[in-house]
Amino acid sequence: MKLAARLGEITPSLTLAVDTKAKAMKREGIDVISFSVGEPDFETPAHIKAAAKTALEQGKTRYGPVAGEPGLREAIANKLQSDNQLCYASENVIVTNGGKHSLYNLMMVLLDPGDEVVIPAPYWVSYPEMVKLAGGVPVVVSTTIDSGFKISPDQLRQAITPNTKLFILNSPSNPTGMVYTPEEIRALAEVVVEKEIWVVSDEIYEKILYDGAEHLSIGAVSPEAYDRTIISSGFAKTYAMTGWRVGFLAAPLPIIKAASMIQGHSTSNVCTFSQYGAIAAYESSQDCVKEMVQAFADRRQLMLEYLHSIPEITCPKPNGAFYMFPNISKTGMKSLDFSNTLLEKYQVATVPGIAFGADDCVRLSYATHSDNIHKGMARFVEFVQSLV
Repeated sequence: MKLAARLGEITPSLTLAVDTKAKAMKREGIDVISFSVGEPDFETPAHIKAAAKTALEQGKTRYGPVAGEPGLREAIANKLQSDNQLCYASENVIVTNGGKHSLYNLMMVLLDPGDEVVIPAPYWVSYPEMVKLAGGVPVVVSTTIDSGFKISPDQLRQAITPNTKLFILNSPSNPTGMVYTPEEIRALAEVVVEKEIWVVSDEIYEKILYDGAEHLSIGAVSPEAYDRTIISSGFAKTYAMTGWRVGFLAAPLPIIKAASMIQGHSTSNVCTFSQYGAIAAYESSQDCVKEMVQAFADRRQLMLEYLHSIPEITCPKPNGAFYMFPNISKTGMKSLDFSNTLLEKYQVATVPGIAFGADDCVRLSYATHSDNIHKGMARFVEFVQSLV
C-alpha cells in the first residue's frame, strides 16, 4: 500500500513512544517509574467534574457550535482580558480538542507550502511536525544552557527571511521549564513588529510558575504586538484535565473563522459536557491551582537535589512548567541510548532530548508523586554512577 508522501516528512512522537513502552513493561509486572509524559497525577478538581456531571444530567450531550459553547468562549475571553491584558472578544476564540489541536488548526490555516516558521530549540516535539504537515518549513534556532535555553532577539532577527510567516514562542517551556522574563518578551516583541511576522504564544503552562517568575503574554506588550499575536492554550496542565481534551486559540477574527472552517470539516465541536467543566475551571475558585503548583514546587526541589548530587549531570533550575532538562554529555552517551538503557536496565522512563532538538539532554517530568521521584531518581543516580 502506498501511503501519502507527507508521512515521510514527519517522525512519530518519542514522548508517546516512551510512554507506550513503559506502560507495556508495567503490564508485564515490571516496576517502572515514569518521568516521561507531562501529565499531572492529580485528580481533576471536584467542582470541575461536578459541572460536567450536571451538564450530562441536563442533556448537554448533543452536537454544539463548531467554535465552542458560547459560555466557554466568553469565559476564555474574560480570562484573557483579566489575567493577560489581551482584549479578545468571545468571537476571537475557538475551542479546540486540546491545545495541540489549536496549534494544528493554526498551521493549516496560516501556512502555504514553503512558508517558514522559526522554532527555538529545545522545542516541544510536535511543533516542527505540524509545520511540515501543513507544507511549511521549520527553521530551528538552537539555544544553549548558557542562554537559559532562550532565543535572543538577535537570533530571531537573523533567522527571519522573506519567507518567514510565523514565530513559535513557548513560555513557560516544554521541555526546559524556562520562563522568559517580561524584559525578554518585550525585546522579542520588537522584532516581531519590526519584521511584520506572526507569533503564536503557546501559554499552556502559564499558571505553573515558581520563585516569583512572572508570565507576560507577548500580545500585551503593545498594540502593535497584539495585532501580530495568536494565543494557544488549554486546560490540561493547569487543571489536571488532560483527558478532557479542551484547548483554545485566540486570534484575529479571520484566523478564527478559517480555523472554524477547518474544524467543521475535521472534528466538529469539542465534547459538549467537557466544555461545561472548562467553564467551571475558569469561573470558580483558583485555590486548586495554587495547591497543585505548590506540590509541583516541592517535587521540583526534590528532583533537583538528586540531579545536583551527580557530578556528571548539569541541570538548570526551571522556574515554570513541571520538567527538568538535564545535560548528560559528560556520561559519554547520546540521549536515545541513555534513555533506552535507563528504561531497560533500571526501569526508569525519560524522554530522549533528541526528540526536542537537543541530543545531549533528556527530559524528566516531575508531575508525579514524591515517592516515585525518590524511587526513580535513586535509580537514575545509580545508573549514571555505573557509567563512570
